[in-house]
Amino acid sequence: MESTVNINEINQQRANPTRRFANWKFITGCIIIVFAVIAAGSYYQATHFNSNIKINSIKVSGMSAEQALDKLKTTELKNVVFIGDQQIIDGKDTKMAFTDKDLPDVEKLLRSQWTFFPSSKAKDYSLMPGNQDQYRNQTLKKQLEEKLLSMNPTLNAPKDATVHLEQGKIVVTNSVGGEQLDVAGLLKDFDKQEYISEIHLNPTYIQPIKEDSEIIKNQQKKLEAFLAQSVEYKVQDKVFSLNASELIKNASISKDLQIKIDDTGDIKNKIAEINNSQSTLNKDFSFKTHSGSVISVKGKGYGWAINVDKEIPRILAAFENGEKSVDAANIYGKGWKGEGYGYDTITNNGIGDTYAEVSIAEQRIWIYKNGQLVVTTNVVTGTQSTGHGTTPGVWYILYKQTHAILTGRENGKITYQTPVDYWAPFTNDGQGFHDASWRSNWGSKAYLAAGSHGCVNTPPSVMKTVYNNLSAYQPVIVY
Repeated sequence: MESTVNINEINQQRANPTRRFANWKFITGCIIIVFAVIAAGSYYQATHFNSNIKINSIKVSGMSAEQALDKLKTTELKNVVFIGDQQIIDGKDTKMAFTDKDLPDVEKLLRSQWTFFPSSKAKDYSLMPGNQDQYRNQTLKKQLEEKLLSMNPTLNAPKDATVHLEQGKIVVTNSVGGEQLDVAGLLKDFDKQEYISEIHLNPTYIQPIKEDSEIIKNQQKKLEAFLAQSVEYKVQDKVFSLNASELIKNASISKDLQIKIDDTGDIKNKIAEINNSQSTLNKDFSFKTHSGSVISVKGKGYGWAINVDKEIPRILAAFENGEKSVDAANIYGKGWKGEGYGYDTITNNGIGDTYAEVSIAEQRIWIYKNGQLVVTTNVVTGTQSTGHGTTPGVWYILYKQTHAILTGRENGKITYQTPVDYWAPFTNDGQGFHDASWRSNWGSKAYLAAGSHGCVNTPPSVMKTVYNNLSAYQPVIVY
């Protein structure tokens, strides 16, 4: 079929150009209107917040940046603080600290949320004012800190895992969680909170030191090394090994790895045992006399012993500080001030080679220096019949004095005062060597009924030699 062209219609269109122009004008107008609507919508979108937009939980939907800022400036903060679900602070209401200077930041949020077409997507932006909120950052934070610190004592504290020595074995106790709040951690969380009325902090708790922590492992290693220690305890010329594994049964260790020994019983027993074997105080001395016979003489003023109680802290400190050896130091005896004598003397059963020998039976003395006899003489000792006999025992020379006045007392009363040229006492109650110019009876039996008041009367002709060969603290053996 052939198509037929309507000549008349074509001719009519050609004859009506005004109509054609009107059609194009209409179309153009529609296009302009569409673009104007789009432009207006785009401008609105660019200058107003989308719906469901919030800043610091404050709804700013449809607002311009200026309007949103005005709303922020007039909004009040309730300043309520929660730990979990528990409200712990209800602070005073304050206005947000926004000012006109914060407009660029609001505009920046506006640009960041812009979409070409309106969006209903919910979004809550966080924005801090340029001017610091003194109440929020200082006052409220301080109140929070004080509140947390006041709460903690009422809450169960966590228990750290511990390491200790118990009955000679290293024991680790497990940690136990607590309810006390981690104040420092919560304050850091507070600093990170959004600028809104309700501050919700996640409860965080002080964590105990765990049994698998490096601290506990290091403490175990330290105690293991501690138990392997030994301290060499030197007494005179002998050395005794004190082994931690044998003597220390109970001890604790601090976080900075300082060990504290809790039970000193075994150490004390060990030092007491060493003291008993080595000391000479109140013991019998084996003594070889001038004649070669060996006798036993009771220690009196002369002798020494270890003060066990005072030595214990030194031994403990040696173990705790990792020291390898300790020399005995706390020596006592029956000296004027409780000092002991003879600790430094090892030869001749503790008497040494320089001493004075007094034989009551023979009424004679022998003075030795460095093992050599330097002087011997007859003497008169204390009167036996009146109970003033010279006291047997191992004594020592207290001191030496020339031109002394000797005073005798009975029942608290002075019975005589006698000047002497040389005086060397060896007992605390006044027995000693001195010259006796008044004595005429120097017989070997004079001491039985006509002796001294306890002193060793020495002939004036030889007393100077005796005096010069005596020295302070040297032993005097009376038998």
